[in-house]
Amino acid sequence: MPEPPVPSADTDCRDGPSLLTRLSRALRRAGQFDAVEDLTTLADTGLAHWHVWLHRADGDWVARIPKQSQMGLPATANLAYQAACFARAAAGGHAPALHGSLPPDEDLPRGALLVEAIAGRPARLPEDLPTIAHSLAGLHRLPCPSATERAPLLAPADPWRAMREEVLGQATALPEAGLGAEARRLIAAQLDALPERLPGAAHMARLISFDAHPGNFLVDARGRAVLVDLEKCRYGLPGFDLAHASLYTSTTWDRASRATLSRDQVADFYADWREAMGPAAADHPPDALLACRRAMWLWSLTWCAKWRVAQGQRPRDAADGEDWSAALSADTLVAHVRDRVDHYLAPATLRRGRDELDALAAQFTSLPRHTGPSP
Repeated sequence: MPEPPVPSADTDCRDGPSLLTRLSRALRRAGQFDAVEDLTTLADTGLAHWHVWLHRADGDWVARIPKQSQMGLPATANLAYQAACFARAAAGGHAPALHGSLPPDEDLPRGALLVEAIAGRPARLPEDLPTIAHSLAGLHRLPCPSATERAPLLAPADPWRAMREEVLGQATALPEAGLGAEARRLIAAQLDALPERLPGAAHMARLISFDAHPGNFLVDARGRAVLVDLEKCRYGLPGFDLAHASLYTSTTWDRASRATLSRDQVADFYADWREAMGPAAADHPPDALLACRRAMWLWSLTWCAKWRVAQGQRPRDAADGEDWSAALSADTLVAHVRDRVDHYLAPATLRRGRDELDALAAQFTSLPRHTGPSP
């Protein structure tokens, strides 16, 4: 049976009654409240949204109420971006349907997105890796629209260069992140190893999640892995999603799905994705996938440094842009993120990531370059 939603236990300014009252008023103004039978505030498990389960006779919804915009957008533009993420990803068969949005107002300064509720359990690793690979392939097989039709989603002409610039931009936080000399040296060596160019990157671009860590998947009663957090979709390189789903910094992030994968399990995950992609896998050679893995690891490490610097700041007064202030999230969540950030930036963990990349370089050379028809 599908698992029921987990209610929040918060009792301060982030608690259920306050959030539910404000959401209820916004739903009434939008003419969406009459169909709602009950509301349940879900546990505070993410730095970007609060979530409320809307119980409805015609099928449950979830309200995603932004705490901030990870894309750095104003409130209205942030909702439009997220709406496009869900609408486009749903076509792949492994994402919630979009039902609408609530505009920013005095109750919800950043508005809210209304999406299909997915009843399911957290992903279990490594057993759910094949279905996660199939889910991502469903997204990555979607045809790309023409360049003029990709807005509002990010669609850089050179997705590799855009990723490299994003990593280097986040890396500006490293000097203030309290790292020791060895950690700084290890990260600097990986940044130096990041290629300036990736031949054929523009041709590889597909719709990607850019936030495909296992904690963002729910597995429903049919065994389908559903990617439920789609705030950062863009037209980029599928290798970024594959890395984010299988890197140590991802598989050990979420409490519910935490696992340490062996190198063989990682290689098998990539092979499963290539099989699910069918002939389209030939557009994504192993060396490109490995480069994307290094880039996504560095993105995660530099994000950790960025969060370490920004989390101590006061919340923004304006309801737009990024806001990593710890004051926006439950204390237990902040403590969890701090623990993970400290662990990932520790020299021993950095050496582990470096050694895994070196070992996978040999294994990836044996990945098939093309497979049979798509399922």
